[in-house]
Amino acid sequence: MNQTTLGIGTRLQHTQHGPGVIIGVKYATYIISFINYGIKEIDKTDTHLEEIIAENATVELETTSDVERSLLKILRLWNGVSEVVPLGDKWKGGTMLLQAADKTLKPKEIPIEDFFHKIVMLRDRLRVLEQNINSNKKLSDEEKVNIQQYITRCYGSLTTFNVLFKDKEDWFVGEKGGKED
Repeated sequence: MNQTTLGIGTRLQHTQHGPGVIIGVKYATYIISFINYGIKEIDKTDTHLEEIIAENATVELETTSDVERSLLKILRLWNGVSEVVPLGDKWKGGTMLLQAADKTLKPKEIPIEDFFHKIVMLRDRLRVLEQNINSNKKLSDEEKVNIQQYITRCYGSLTTFNVLFKDKEDWFVGEKGGKED
């Protein structure tokens, strides 16, 4: 197999990382979303890669932003794969300080990146929960709608954390649908 001409959407098997899909193409590397290991940049000549199904093979460099978003949405829908969500630049390297009312107690300091990761994981788990509810054969449509409304209210409760996200498209949106914080 000529691994240097694979395109976005090509499904691969890696002996260490398992199955994955090419979501980006660079000069010497592929950006691959692995089901069990997330997104990794792998050298095009890596001998551990094996093509499963060739799709969209091309020798040109391709832009990935729209394709990557679509592919991640599909992977999330079917596999619960979490995406990489960028933290706002002004927060990088920062810390969150929790100080109890009792000043004799030592404050708890948490790296913002760790807190942000937990927020993103919570969002991803809510999305997977939504998908599981929507695909559940035992729930009636009315039950699905009622649970979905509750999850939407959970998203609304989390809009306070939108200030941490670099891109507005990653924000939590509640019942009012897109009201900015």
